[in-house]
Amino acid sequence: MKLQERGAPFGGLASHVLPPRVPLLTRGVSFLEKTFAIAEMEIRKLRHDPTELLTRAVQPALWLLIFGEVFTSIRAIPTGGMSYLDFMTPGILAQSVLFIAIFSGIAIIWERDLGIIHKFLASPTPRTALVLGKALAAGVRGLSQAVIIYLLALLLGVHLNWNPLALVGVLIFVLLGAACFSTFSLIIACLVKTRERFMGIGQVLTMPLFFASNAIYPIAIMPAWLQAIAHVNPLTYEVDGLRALMLGSTINITLLGLDFMVLLVVTTVLVCIGGWLYPHVVV
Repeated sequence: MKLQERGAPFGGLASHVLPPRVPLLTRGVSFLEKTFAIAEMEIRKLRHDPTELLTRAVQPALWLLIFGEVFTSIRAIPTGGMSYLDFMTPGILAQSVLFIAIFSGIAIIWERDLGIIHKFLASPTPRTALVLGKALAAGVRGLSQAVIIYLLALLLGVHLNWNPLALVGVLIFVLLGAACFSTFSLIIACLVKTRERFMGIGQVLTMPLFFASNAIYPIAIMPAWLQAIAHVNPLTYEVDGLRALMLGSTINITLLGLDFMVLLVVTTVLVCIGGWLYPHVVV
């Protein structure tokens, strides 16, 4: 009897045979495939309504053309030897990415009302793959803003670093920043569950996140309490990385690595939380 239990195929005890384990590499590839499938589905929506990207470009254009030009001429903010327009351009890129990403969570509420989320939850796709796929799609939207900001900066005479490696670094930071704040937006949508509340909270959060960072002025001139907030604000680290890559002729790899790691860790934590909360949006 013991022999039959150990050798289930001989004793016909198929229920004792454990299913074969899927190799870790295979599971990883499957996870990435599902993540990119979700991202591709979200990006496809842009082809049906590309005007969204253009309308989102109006606000950063106004910041650069009006706010940037005025404060460059009056020299009211110390920027360490560079023109104020140069200093603020990376911050405006981070701002435009933030504004696109922070309102992306409203799509989750629309998908719930249309019954799309129920189909996602009934599929074998991991919840974190659903969240990460949407975050990557937000990153692609952010990349379109980077192109617009670079074109505006070129027209305004901003002194940019055109090193190919620096440009790749800018793309990475834009993707990470958009993924971070779009996942944060998704978490808010899962918690509030109504469009009206989401829009209200989104509008309340965007400006404090923007002004409590080093996007348009250095941290050194902030009051102590605001400096403390700026140091825990992920947008500060995104701006730091973008400013080093877009403007710096020499780049401090240690500081750039710190900015990257902070954004990566925050995004990873938010994706895990978003994956856990995602099914709660239908409850």
